[in-house]
Amino acid sequence: MTRYLPAKHYLWWGVLALVFAGLCAWLEGRVFPPLAAYPAAALFGISAVLLLAMVLRPAIEIHEGYLSVGKRVIPWMDIRRLDRTGWISPLIVRITLFDDSHLLLVYPGELLAPAGADRKQGPPPRYRILRPEDEAEVERLYQRLKTVGNLDQKKSTDEK
Repeated sequence: MTRYLPAKHYLWWGVLALVFAGLCAWLEGRVFPPLAAYPAAALFGISAVLLLAMVLRPAIEIHEGYLSVGKRVIPWMDIRRLDRTGWISPLIVRITLFDDSHLLLVYPGELLAPAGADRKQGPPPRYRILRPEDEAEVERLYQRLKTVGNLDQKKSTDEK
């Protein structure tokens, strides 16, 4: 079973938007001319409501035989199709059930890692660049380089 909870940053951003909405409403008439700060307060207030609503979304649990969204349990056999929007966070998925009814699933969580990213991956595949006989020649030259120090046929005294 895997359980997905809403991300905590939606709570902090929602509280911050609520504070800014209150600040704009309080500054109305004190610092700004009348009716100048109310639109900003309204936008911050709407943002706060939306962000705090994201925090209150139910947990999503993925089990072997079913998907659980809050108290609603949906067997995998009942799911006909999953369609996703272009949004990544929050992830919005439209689920089509066997009776052609639809369910909009909103996951307000952290950015999702690619599938299997948390698992340790093996070494990347090794592609052959050289033929086996060329590879043996390169290995022979490498061993000679390690023992002698250079690959030239001349002695180091001939270079002077």
